[in-house]
Amino acid sequence: MRTVYQALNPIDAHLVKHALEDADIPAFVLGEHLVGGMGELPATGFVEVRVPDDWVEEAQALLKTLPLLNDAGESAEVDEDDEGWLPA
Repeated sequence: MRTVYQALNPIDAHLVKHALEDADIPAFVLGEHLVGGMGELPATGFVEVRVPDDWVEEAQALLKTLPLLNDAGESAEVDEDDEGWLPA
């Protein structure tokens, strides 16, 4: 299993997971139950989407087509004429 997406929150992770599953790529969300944990846990960065090793390339290719948030937390560029994926 390899991490293909570091999510901002569980909702973000599940949207990515469902997009992957719609493309017949098995995906799993890890760390969603750690949200709200206090003390030793970091504030963010523990919710991730993972796929089996054999599916990493396909998953990464699909993720590049999704309007995900970049590292600065800004919305990625979206082609308004594109009838494909819509932002959640």
